[in-house]
Amino acid sequence: MLGLRSIQRTTVSPFFRQSTRQALQRRWASSDSGLTGTADNAFNRERQAVKEHAAATSDLWRKLSIYVVIPCICIASVNAWGLWTEHWEHKSHEKLEDRTEYPFMNIRTKNFFWGDGDKTLFWNPNVNIHKGDEE
Repeated sequence: MLGLRSIQRTTVSPFFRQSTRQALQRRWASSDSGLTGTADNAFNRERQAVKEHAAATSDLWRKLSIYVVIPCICIASVNAWGLWTEHWEHKSHEKLEDRTEYPFMNIRTKNFFWGDGDKTLFWNPNVNIHKGDEE
């Protein structure tokens, strides 16, 4: 109990918090080159150059993603929406009865187990045509 109480007192003291903070700040602080003495060799200089290049390149790609890609996606979305509405505007004037049903369309070797057994699961009567409906 006495040991736990003494540990709690030392960790709560402002001196302990300040010294811990300074030690962490020194450890995580970055300097310009950070290479002095024996650490200043060709390997460490090349490694530092690679880190700087990686930082610059990642910054470039971040800016490209934000300022180029996102506006291009928005413009492409507006264009696709316009083409979509134009297409369905055109399709609304077309009559399904005027289409030709070819022999390879709607081939059924056995009935589907839902509905009337003749229409697929994704059947859309506004788009799909089946002359068997009229008979």
